[in-house]
Amino acid sequence: MQRSFLYLLMSRSRALAGCVPDWLQGTLLRNGPGMFTLGGTTYNHWFDGMALLHSFTFKDGEVYYRSKFLQSDTYKKNMAANRIIVSEFGTMIYPDPCKNIFSRVFSHLSNAISDFTDNNLINIIQYGKDYYTSSEVNYINQIDPESLQTIGRVNYRNHIALNLATAHPHYDKEGNTYNMGTSIVNLRGPNYVIFKVPAHASGEAGRNVALKNIQEVCSIPCRSKYYPSYFHSFGLTENFIIFVEQPFKLDILKLATAYFRGVTWGRCLRFDKEDITLIHLIDRRKGKAVSTKFYTDALVMFHHVNAYEEEQHVVFDIITYKDSKLYDMFYLHNITEDNHFIQTNKTSSRPACQRFILPLNIDKDLSGTNLVKLEGSRASAVQQEDGSVYCTPDTLCEGVELPRINYKFNGKKYRYFYSLKVKWSPCPNKVNIFIRKGGLEWTEEDYYPSEPVFVAAPDAKEEDDGVILSSVISQNPEKPPFLLILDAKNLKEIARATISETMKLSFLLALTVRSNHSPHTGHRSLTRHTGRKAGGGGDTPRTGRQSIARHPKRDSNPKPTKEEDKDQPTAPPLSFDSGPFI
Repeated sequence: MQRSFLYLLMSRSRALAGCVPDWLQGTLLRNGPGMFTLGGTTYNHWFDGMALLHSFTFKDGEVYYRSKFLQSDTYKKNMAANRIIVSEFGTMIYPDPCKNIFSRVFSHLSNAISDFTDNNLINIIQYGKDYYTSSEVNYINQIDPESLQTIGRVNYRNHIALNLATAHPHYDKEGNTYNMGTSIVNLRGPNYVIFKVPAHASGEAGRNVALKNIQEVCSIPCRSKYYPSYFHSFGLTENFIIFVEQPFKLDILKLATAYFRGVTWGRCLRFDKEDITLIHLIDRRKGKAVSTKFYTDALVMFHHVNAYEEEQHVVFDIITYKDSKLYDMFYLHNITEDNHFIQTNKTSSRPACQRFILPLNIDKDLSGTNLVKLEGSRASAVQQEDGSVYCTPDTLCEGVELPRINYKFNGKKYRYFYSLKVKWSPCPNKVNIFIRKGGLEWTEEDYYPSEPVFVAAPDAKEEDDGVILSSVISQNPEKPPFLLILDAKNLKEIARATISETMKLSFLLALTVRSNHSPHTGHRSLTRHTGRKAGGGGDTPRTGRQSIARHPKRDSNPKPTKEEDKDQPTAPPLSFDSGPFI
């Protein structure tokens, strides 16, 4: 089998431009699909590719890069068979036709109740002192954040009754982790489960210590027994959890028979545009939802931006769509079409950042009245005759996705968020949510940055004191991938560090570029979003080139062994979602 892969155990970047801030010390972890073809078999969807881990370590003005495939059970089975043999989101695998009839019958029966893949390619989660790769299923894989070695697979079901769980948890100031998932197989019927994983207790030893102390915070019955809502994230404030039960639903009966019907898991999702969207507000301390029924029109959302409480209101911002066609855009047969095809056939609605405001003090006698009393707010929450509250959002801006904030402001009133600006050619940008202007942008022809990650300066006094990190690649083989460092205030480039080894721009690399951001114009930019009271501006020119890394010592750049050569990545440091900075 021919493999045009490159394995990078550990390498120092070579300098291209700027100077890495002295205070920037730590590691940026990333996760995403890295292999789409194996032994003549090919995945169908972007979210199917085998997980590839990346780390960028910042130390004393230098940047070190490391990458390694996640050694999941899925990866091991596929590699041992030299073909794809484990089903994924958009790829259903059937028994090998070369097997005898008894083996084929057994394979069909064993798939009657689907067991999900452990190919965790979406994010990296911290539970206590441990780090885990995560997708949205019951399996996660513990990893060593320094070496990127896989320690072992963990099943949520051994700790709490869950079949699905999000890859976007929240962390409080005590180090506790909050997450939620769906329990499909349940005597009470399917329900949504919010859980808390306490910070690692001092003096305890062993694997998965934090998960052994997992606590259920709240359980919410699904409004439909056979169609639980799909969700990718949730909101958190000091006292409340916000869960948006959208009419983008998982068809359980279709899922249970997917293998026999030849239907992928991705095709078991459906959007009911005639339905409503329920908004559940859960009291964190009481462990139950408030009695008021909040709802809005049908929408699809994947990412929460932030949420906070103000003057007896809960405010939360989310990225919404008017349809569920985004996933269809990531089928590889769509991604590999030329730019003209993508431009003329794009069907997904444009994402919008929308603000919802939920009043906490509700007078039952104010039917037909807007209960939102925050000054200057354009969102409304009108009480209905039955006591429910119909919410109309305020659209803060459009064309943005993959939002990130200064996490010190998570659950608090904030001013800025950073995202990719989607113009069918995404770009990093910053938005001031108080001013509502287009925001600041970083863009460069022929380059494609990933989700921006904010890292606060140690002496930060303002919300945007820090830097933005983004891994950047190009379809042009003459332009090497690099790690971009921007000033978070103005998105001006501070430094860039290239990967010193050549990364072959193969078919898979082109997939990575085009599928991750669906570009058609050959460039994209990062943006910063800001608020209504403070301005922001300025251009984003590149700085002059100067060294940011010294030549490596021999003993700090070890060569991969023959055994390690099996883990050869096929994609550059780019992912749909990003991991933490630790």
